[in-house]
Amino acid sequence: MDAQTIKEQVAAIAAKRESLVRLLDKPDLGALRIDVSQAIEEIDDLLEEFKRTFGDE
Repeated sequence: MDAQTIKEQVAAIAAKRESLVRLLDKPDLGALRIDVSQAIEEIDDLLEEFKRTFGDE
């Protein structure tokens, strides 16, 4: 996998993060709230690692 492909895939994941944040605002989420919060944390970790590796490209 080349760097451009990785950048494109990380950008797609970052774009979907906002959907998860909006999902957290729903009152009827129940036990899935934990999973959604965990997914957001993992995306944030991925984005942080990406920035450390590739800079602010």
